[in-house]
Amino acid sequence: MMTAIEQTPPVMMETNTASKRLVKRLLPERWYAHLILIFSIAIIGFPMFYAMLVATQNNAQVFSYQFTPGPHLLDNFDTVVVQRGLWRYMVNTVGISIIFTVAKVVFSLTAGLAFVYFRFPGKWLVFGFVLLTLMLPTDVLVISLFRLVSADLKWGDSYLALIIPFMASATGTFLFRQHFMNIPTELSEAAQLDGANPLQFLLRVLIPISWNVIGALAVIQFVSSWNQFLWPYIIIRKPELQVMQVGLASLAGGFETGDSYGPMMLGTVLASLPPLVIFIALQKQFLSGFALTRDK
Repeated sequence: MMTAIEQTPPVMMETNTASKRLVKRLLPERWYAHLILIFSIAIIGFPMFYAMLVATQNNAQVFSYQFTPGPHLLDNFDTVVVQRGLWRYMVNTVGISIIFTVAKVVFSLTAGLAFVYFRFPGKWLVFGFVLLTLMLPTDVLVISLFRLVSADLKWGDSYLALIIPFMASATGTFLFRQHFMNIPTELSEAAQLDGANPLQFLLRVLIPISWNVIGALAVIQFVSSWNQFLWPYIIIRKPELQVMQVGLASLAGGFETGDSYGPMMLGTVLASLPPLVIFIALQKQFLSGFALTRDK
């Protein structure tokens, strides 16, 4: 007895193949990974998104949990920037952070050069002391540093007190030392044969091949300087010399109706813009600065 063998019509096979291609095109292969990443980005970005919404609202709209932009953005901007002088704090902090960052990069470059290409007694002991400072939090030194800067050096209420005590960077020194140790020694030997002194070797050879590390360190130090609060709050008494984080703290309270969350959130959003601009401008160097190999 012969059994009939059912065969799928060619038209149906082509339809199934086209459907699979369409699903594959619309849905990525690892769709679950994309879903997890989208969910993570939404969770991380929600606080900033909500802060931007609150910056356009008044207290009544904030307490009613309105998730649409309000009409009070210009009023809040006038309160924060004009009346409370947040622009002055921002200008002060930008100038301090730029000087702070440049100084730390320069000192870290020269220190890394010394620890790799120079021989002097106790080099490893000195480097160990530099690493030891990484384990010492700045808050522990605040009292003694305040006495030294304000009483002995008479630098109170000046930008010298904000910049000079923190011009050296143990993190930057360690970063450049490790980077220079990955550079072939043939470059140093060739520079010596050409008659280049250490400064010429640094400027003409090391710096051009170290822009990734320089950019990464610049981002870290700029954000670190921008976020300073405790030390400026202690050492600076004149409001016109204060920095951004202290200015943001002054927005809490001081209003006739108590805390006004619209101006506070607008100040927070404005304070996040300069570090964001620096990171976007140097993101390539920042991401590449920690992925260096001998081949680079």
